[in-house]
Amino acid sequence: MNATTVAVDLAKSVFQLAVADKHWRGIDTQRLTRTQFERWFANHDVGLVVMESCGSAHHWARWLNGLGIDVKLLPAQDIRAYVKRNKTDAVDAAALLEAARSSDIRPVRIKSVEQQAL
Repeated sequence: MNATTVAVDLAKSVFQLAVADKHWRGIDTQRLTRTQFERWFANHDVGLVVMESCGSAHHWARWLNGLGIDVKLLPAQDIRAYVKRNKTDAVDAAALLEAARSSDIRPVRIKSVEQQAL
């Protein structure tokens, strides 16, 4: 699979992925554990990962940057407008894909470990 964009909804033990092609069409969804999540990104060609900004998102953004993958963190309050129906992990991941296309949303800078410690 040659995905260009992956939206990730983070949770404590399960990660929901929404995968889009180069035309921003959803082509796949995955529900992965932490180990599966790490393995999935090691085995797929991904150009951009979009996540809702939170404490753990900064950790995963640094990890994905280490793999050479661009990461875009979006503010949580801006994502809510893109949720179309009942809130679930899969719906949140799809909303992240939609929000990533918007030029109105300014991404959050990825914090270093030191910045997060403060």
